Amino acid sequence: MNSESLVFTVAPQVALQDFLSKRDYSKIVCITDKNCERFCLPHVHNVFTPENILAVEAGESYKNLETCTVIWQFLTAKQLDRHSLVVVLGGGVLGDMAGFCAATYKRGIDFVLIPTTLLSQVDASIGGKLGIDFQHFKNHIGVFQQPVVTIISDVFLETLPELELKSGFAEVVKHSLIGDYESWQEIRKHDLANQDWKKLIRASAEFKVKVITEDPREKGLRKILNAGHTIGHAIESTLLEKQTPVTHGEAVAAGLVMEAFLANRKGLISVDYLKEIKGYILSVFGKIETETLRDDLLIEKAFQDKKNRGNEILCVLLKENGDAVWDVSITAEEIKMALAYYRSA
Repeated sequence: MNSESLVFTVAPQVALQDFLSKRDYSKIVCITDKNCERFCLPHVHNVFTPENILAVEAGESYKNLETCTVIWQFLTAKQLDRHSLVVVLGGGVLGDMAGFCAATYKRGIDFVLIPTTLLSQVDASIGGKLGIDFQHFKNHIGVFQQPVVTIISDVFLETLPELELKSGFAEVVKHSLIGDYESWQEIRKHDLANQDWKKLIRASAEFKVKVITEDPREKGLRKILNAGHTIGHAIESTLLEKQTPVTHGEAVAAGLVMEAFLANRKGLISVDYLKEIKGYILSVFGKIETETLRDDLLIEKAFQDKKNRGNEILCVLLKENGDAVWDVSITAEEIKMALAYYRSA
């Protein structure tokens, strides 16, 4: 992927029509979800006929094989061939899932992503990671496949509730902590309502493109993008299984605090930097209710993390001034300590 694969626009329909005018697809369909059908589809609806639009149920709990079957059946019923195009209009859950369906249908057809949430615009839609949850494990089944283009427009942020905005903001914070210390210093001067979204979206998306271009298959540098995610995904998976789900961003924000605690314990960041990170993140996100988060369940999920090697839990830990180190081994006991720290913060 390169920066040319990203289109930043205030008019997503115009950008999509411009892209399609340069291609010759046999058929074009749109996969969206019930929420985006109502709030986001009006921004691009003139591109599609109603019968070529499929709206699936929205939410992480539907990111599974059952919904994939619905999508594959739709593509089959519409007789899409390998010269067809799937346009995916939605957030990170739908982009992961519908992109996965396109990438596996007839061994792979082209797809376009139009991310509609802040989280998907700065993170989930970039990098070609596609997949679904399986037996309560996050993104357990999937593939790497790039969209032919990703169209990013901040017009969709107007449709988002604050909870969704927060969820995406966690990834913006993460990107600044692992790669842009000046951005981190600027971000923490402002609360959620007073961020410069247009500037942050472009900077965050382009930072991720730069990283994945250097390491497309996650063999080295790209692993830094998992900061906050080892513990964050374990939290998310545990609470999803207990049917008390939190957003991806809430889980990552908590993961960043806990993993910053571990970074301090291992001498990678100072106490002052730990306090700075913890103070700002908790001021924006608050704390996840952790009474239902048993240590043993969290550790069990952490041992299933895709980054692990053998029986080692591998983690990305922050360093000072916008840097990070990957493949750091952490123990079950250290996860217990990190959770205790977060509970008492």
